[in-house]
Amino acid sequence: MSQNDRRARITAEIVSNTGIDEELIHRFVHAFYARVREDSILAPIFDSHVNDWGAHLEKMCAFWSSVALLTGRYHGRPMEKHLPLPIDAHHFDRWLALFEDTARQVCAPAAADHFIERARRIAESLEMGIATQTGVLLGKGERYISNDLKAQEAAE
Repeated sequence: MSQNDRRARITAEIVSNTGIDEELIHRFVHAFYARVREDSILAPIFDSHVNDWGAHLEKMCAFWSSVALLTGRYHGRPMEKHLPLPIDAHHFDRWLALFEDTARQVCAPAAADHFIERARRIAESLEMGIATQTGVLLGKGERYISNDLKAQEAAE
């Protein structure tokens, strides 16, 4: 069996077990990012870095197709895109809260669980990468709080 055949078999099994397909990914991604664009915490970050929302949504559909269904449609480098962003644990927590809430609203339970489990791993990996990039080595269970946010909180 070729690698493509194995991938197709695994993808078919995921579709069968979760109900996730490209149409659901499209609906979910668009619903989620509509909420992100309205969010007081996340919208400013996205507004300053996303110039073409149509292209971004298309890329995010390909990303989640690759993550959720192992389709291999996405060929980008998410860590590189996130490293320069002014984000920390607070942003990841908000992103995950919106993500999980949207998944539960848009998807059947098995599909929502599948998306959420992967989103949590992705958020943890990105947060750790950003922390490491700034010279902070996180221990098990530790979260990254940016120095800018710490200074802001101390001033309040």
